Amino acid sequence: MSLPTTGREWHLVARPQGWPKPEDFALRESAVTEPADGQLLVRNLHISVDPYMRGRMNDVKSYVPPFQLDEPMEGGAVGEVIASEADGFAVGDHVLHGLGWREYARLDAGKVTKVDPDAAPLTAYLGVLGMTGLTAYAGLLEVASFKEGDAVFVSGAAGAVGSQVGQLAKLKGASRVIGSAGSEDKVRLLTEEYGFDAAFNYKSGPVKQQLKEAAPDGIDVYFDNVGGDHLEAAISSFNVHGRATICGMISQYNATEPPAAPRNLGLVIGKRLRLQGMLVQDHKALQPRFVEEVSAWVRSGRLKYRETVVTGIDNAVDAFLGMLRGENTGKMIVSLND
Repeated sequence: MSLPTTGREWHLVARPQGWPKPEDFALRESAVTEPADGQLLVRNLHISVDPYMRGRMNDVKSYVPPFQLDEPMEGGAVGEVIASEADGFAVGDHVLHGLGWREYARLDAGKVTKVDPDAAPLTAYLGVLGMTGLTAYAGLLEVASFKEGDAVFVSGAAGAVGSQVGQLAKLKGASRVIGSAGSEDKVRLLTEEYGFDAAFNYKSGPVKQQLKEAAPDGIDVYFDNVGGDHLEAAISSFNVHGRATICGMISQYNATEPPAAPRNLGLVIGKRLRLQGMLVQDHKALQPRFVEEVSAWVRSGRLKYRETVVTGIDNAVDAFLGMLRGENTGKMIVSLND
């Protein structure tokens, strides 16, 4: 099979001010070169768009370097090896790697993980069995020190991470699981399909009041994907020795003014609360246990997941912007055309 000579890739061409705009990005043609010794050439089949990517569009020092202007962006991707100069990898193998936002990726074999399309759908390795799944697993069990009998509140609960956190908490013996989401359809999904004990639409009224009604006996664990008024509500509802995993603050990623909430941080002292930030890369050691346990739950149907799939690399920016607006249910995936 002859290898392609060019492929398309998304570049960041301007740093967004507030909400990103389509004109901040450009889809450009780039040369595709054969792999060198120890490298692979991969045709990407599915790419991931995630909230953390918004932070990488700002020119600020952070836990990962910012995207460079007029360079291809990066992100999770799963694809098929079409040329290999690396031991242990053959043409036709499927791999997970970090050079998304493009049709073809040339990369060192040490930076890819072989995945089995017979064990799970390929898209699952970007979501329920991938980085988002490990985030949910590690954030609940390790960072929040979840224990059987805890009452758990999850914000952004219909998203890829949040929906898995709630189900994991139920599978691990939570006394009550409450979720917030941004539409009545998502609220029904949480209670009817994912097994949450209660859920509410944060657009229907003050979060603090709705959480108190949903968790009259308080909460022990809060998994925060949203920040702002959700974090303030959780602090108000926490029982003594409550623990929060601060995973994301999507309500603030595009803000140009400082957030008003939380205004009740003084409660942290009397309640002896623990609020801990998390990055999934700190929890790589959990990966084998996570895959073994969660893949079994997925196969048995005890853990359910949803994906929102957008087709075509030319629609990747629209998918990313839609995800920031909450238009996805579960993991947002971009599947590339053949």
